[in-house]
Amino acid sequence: MLEQIPDSQKAEIKDSFVERYKIILGKDYDKYMKYSFSYIRKTIRVNTLKSTVSDIKKKLSKNWDLDPVPWCKEGFWIKYSDKKRFDIGNTPEHQLGQIYVQDAASMIPPVVLNPKPGDLVLDMCAAPGSKSSQLAQYMKNKGLLIANDTQAKRLKALGMNIQRCGIHNCILTHQQGAWFKKMEFDKILVDAPCSGSGTIRRSLKVLRMWSPGLVHKMAGIQRQLIESAFIALKEGGEMVYSTCTQEPEENEAIVSHLLNKYPNAELLDIELDIVRSKPILKFDKLDINPKVKKCLRIYPFDNDTEGFFVAKIRKSSE
Repeated sequence: MLEQIPDSQKAEIKDSFVERYKIILGKDYDKYMKYSFSYIRKTIRVNTLKSTVSDIKKKLSKNWDLDPVPWCKEGFWIKYSDKKRFDIGNTPEHQLGQIYVQDAASMIPPVVLNPKPGDLVLDMCAAPGSKSSQLAQYMKNKGLLIANDTQAKRLKALGMNIQRCGIHNCILTHQQGAWFKKMEFDKILVDAPCSGSGTIRRSLKVLRMWSPGLVHKMAGIQRQLIESAFIALKEGGEMVYSTCTQEPEENEAIVSHLLNKYPNAELLDIELDIVRSKPILKFDKLDINPKVKKCLRIYPFDNDTEGFFVAKIRKSSE
């Protein structure tokens, strides 16, 4: 049962937001806002570099109820058994890096990218490190992971999480995305900075910060990031572009831009055990490539998570 965030109904929603999202969501607008104004379920991911799923289940099941995340075998929705408030971050398992508190939707991009041990992998927008640590565990600490972020102040949290999770095949960098163009990676994750409209239930300030101008600004940054990543991808390599916004201008239109500009950009199917909504192929004046229908778009009400968008792209031969 959804538990509404206190005073959420008093939140100021801009007229431009209502107008835009009623177009995007149609009859599902009220349901979208209902979920956006409800508490998000707490989720953990088992860090298999330091423990096993079975061991963590055994340790935590004494005091916690664990419900598996269908699309991530290391992920579990979790709540305290006697319903009292308790911070999972205070447990020894979390402090030792055996588990990572991470939204279930946030686990999707690393699962889709699926890096292998020995790969050369770039996480272009890595801080605070939830997806980087997940990539590293799939790589089994073998190969090389470059975890990059453009904001120096965010590197501290990234470094601390990398260390806590026992990752030693990772280099932290502080560069703009274009800096990596001369390199060749097997796999790249671009979890792009965005307007964040899929995360309202995590922070109501998203509604205050949102504006059409912000969406347009972020889309410009995202086009640069996805192009830089594609250029840095080796032939035959794969990349994932993801955001936690629901904006077509920041999602489908960005992927469409890449497909139209680079004929060797091939969009791949995403096969996951997950409830999904249809990608948006027509919105405002956007000219969106119909191939974008292969992308994954989820709203908070689809799986009771954050809203998310994920695209998987292969760099084929010229």
